[in-house]
Amino acid sequence: MYIFDENDIYFRNPGGAIEVSGDLTLQLKLKRGEASNPRVCVYPDGGETEEIPLNYVEAVGNFDVFSITLGFETAALYWYNFLIDTADRGQIAIPEHVGGGYQITAYNPENAKPDWIQGGMIYHIFVDRFRSDGKLRPRQGAIQRQDWGGCPYFLPDEKGIVRNNDFFGGDLYGIIEKLDYLEDLGVTCIYLSPVFEADSNHKYDTGNYMKVDAAFGGDEALEELCKKAGEHGIKVILDGVFNHVGSDSVYFNKLGNYDSVGAYKNRNSPYYDWFYWINDEKYESWWGIELLPTLNKQSESYKEFLCGKDGVLAHWMRRGVSGWRLDVVDEIPDILLDPMCQAMRRENENVFIAGEVWEDASHKIAYSVRRRYFLGGQLTSVTNYPLKNAIIAFAKDGDAYALADTVAALCRNYPKYVLDSLMSIIGTHDTMRILTVLGGADFPEGKLAMSHFRLTESQLELAKKRLRLASSLQFTLPGVPCVYYGDEVGMEGCIDPFNRRCYPWGEEDTELLEWYKKLSEIRKQNSAFKDGEYKLIEARDGFFAFTRGEGTERVLVAVNTSDSDRQVNIEGFYTDLMSGSKIHTPTIKPKEVGFYKC
Repeated sequence: MYIFDENDIYFRNPGGAIEVSGDLTLQLKLKRGEASNPRVCVYPDGGETEEIPLNYVEAVGNFDVFSITLGFETAALYWYNFLIDTADRGQIAIPEHVGGGYQITAYNPENAKPDWIQGGMIYHIFVDRFRSDGKLRPRQGAIQRQDWGGCPYFLPDEKGIVRNNDFFGGDLYGIIEKLDYLEDLGVTCIYLSPVFEADSNHKYDTGNYMKVDAAFGGDEALEELCKKAGEHGIKVILDGVFNHVGSDSVYFNKLGNYDSVGAYKNRNSPYYDWFYWINDEKYESWWGIELLPTLNKQSESYKEFLCGKDGVLAHWMRRGVSGWRLDVVDEIPDILLDPMCQAMRRENENVFIAGEVWEDASHKIAYSVRRRYFLGGQLTSVTNYPLKNAIIAFAKDGDAYALADTVAALCRNYPKYVLDSLMSIIGTHDTMRILTVLGGADFPEGKLAMSHFRLTESQLELAKKRLRLASSLQFTLPGVPCVYYGDEVGMEGCIDPFNRRCYPWGEEDTELLEWYKKLSEIRKQNSAFKDGEYKLIEARDGFFAFTRGEGTERVLVAVNTSDSDRQVNIEGFYTDLMSGSKIHTPTIKPKEVGFYKC
């Protein structure tokens, strides 16, 4: 009756997001005698629907082809569907499923930067657990661990609170000592877990935004890291936690540990309107955790503190920081996110601004508000959890269809500059270690059991095979691979804090490490992985193949999770990037991956 495929350039051109003032051409095929009178209904997000007739183009076999070219003058999300008249069913809508509607992202290309992140590799470091320079920097209330690699404390104290106050001594100077290692791995950007002064080892309970925690080496250590990393071709981005602070902070000072007029129980505090008060003692906190009072993003003084000429963002960027990963960005409303992004770009127009988002960020609704992260002036990237989930499902279960659908949706919905800058994760500090996930084990219940959990020898071998496949996709699909420290050497671990153990210096899985280095080398030597076009070749029955780039810069990637040999039957000769041999018809063995220069 009709043919339309939103992933086919014949039916939708261009296939991805479009710039404001750009045109989008849609084509629809109707079977002659069965359907007629095609119209497209276009409705801007929250706006009025416009119904427009399609124009007849030509006859192709038993089908008539109709077309329409649409223009978009305002940056916004738009939705569209088709209406047709049929002989036997009357008027029907395309798509026919409930809630149907295809998405168009029309964006302002201003601030469509930075391009320095594209084609590179991000390395995510949880500072206390990566590397110590051997110097003890004790802080009040902290438990200084002497057993590097030991199990992090996870039990609550006598008040039922998990303090996260045990420190293994990882610091910024320790990272500096390992810059050669990171450069050799292919890292071009270090993403640090929060570094500002705070009680906890994770530092998401900020105590002072204007100080790097002394346990990590202080302000001087961060400035030196940025400088020394730059000499290795590596930039540094920080985790910006601007939705909440610690109750033990300069701004709240619930425990009286700071020489400041904190907001707790003090309406005369300059920080009082930074928080949401229920009464003089009760306040709103992040997810009900009283250690983390929620910040009032409507506060003008808080906005000035972050975004002003000498505010937090400017202060650290002037000291060498090249970008930010914004924690829980969906809880930061546009009234604050806009000036934050403007403040960053005032310091450096090439700043990398990534948001923590767990869904498709192009149409994200948070607290009943549609977010406009990519429409212009805000984010340049997000944490790519949709791709993470699809890669894991493919590596474990061979679900090639879900992977193909996920990548297609990202290519359709995200502006190209965002697509090529996505933080392509398969593991983070908030999720189980990827090797643990891929082992096929039944995970224990309760943190005590989790603290002792390890994969068996056979599970570990299976996990490593799957990780080779998953990491291959992470490094070659659109986006920038973001490797969680230690994943490249086989670290295991269930949920927090067992996914935050110390890096196992001297006990690395060197075979796995060499695999990651090879992936990085292939990525670096082929510009197709920087911003090359993605084209799906095949996705079925545990097999996934695609190309990146065009012409002589075209690379074929094929991943086989099935139990039989698979071939890619497309024209041309190829160079196997692993062996250097010339191949006409690539054959990919079971549980293997192939990279071929076209």
